[in-house]
Amino acid sequence: MRGSVPDLVSPHPLGAGLPALFLADPLAQAICAGLDEVLAPVIATLDSFPAYLDPATAPPDLLGWLAGWLGLTIDDNQPERRQRDLVAGGIDLLARRGTLGGLRAAIRLFLDVEVHLQDPGGHRWSESPDAPLPGLPGSSGSSGSSGSSGSSGSPGSPGGELVVRVRSADYPGLDVRRLESVIAASVPAHVPYRVEVVDTP
Repeated sequence: MRGSVPDLVSPHPLGAGLPALFLADPLAQAICAGLDEVLAPVIATLDSFPAYLDPATAPPDLLGWLAGWLGLTIDDNQPERRQRDLVAGGIDLLARRGTLGGLRAAIRLFLDVEVHLQDPGGHRWSESPDAPLPGLPGSSGSSGSSGSSGSSGSPGSPGGELVVRVRSADYPGLDVRRLESVIAASVPAHVPYRVEVVDTP
């Protein structure tokens, strides 16, 4: 958390800017000195405002605020260094969101976990309004004027979901729920997925 800076001095003392008549007036100078003490933290904050917006130098209690600008949620229980890395990499994550590379980067950044991703790919098209979206029941196969590319690779087929595999031996304390929340926030809404924690590579 941020705190006060002991004996902080204002870089622009008010008393020095008074007319000559008040420069030697003890009462006027005392009043200005009191105001300088109040204004010094405000001036220091404004002068260092760019540092508040830099993930590398922002106060720890502002990291969640910066992450919110990017639509990210950071875990306060994570080390501060990882929180800073997450905010710094947030722009890149947004640019790659919805891709395998973006998902892999998000999992690595949030959880420091390396995973194997199996994405069979495929796509669907239809000339009929309100046709099922990829990955939804009824979207597999082709009939009439709709079609798909790939067999087991079609997103609507049983084998068309994204599979995220992680070795249990490498990450014995893995928070699977946390992993699933990162995946859900990173994949397209219509893409089905599942997490497999396996013993073998």
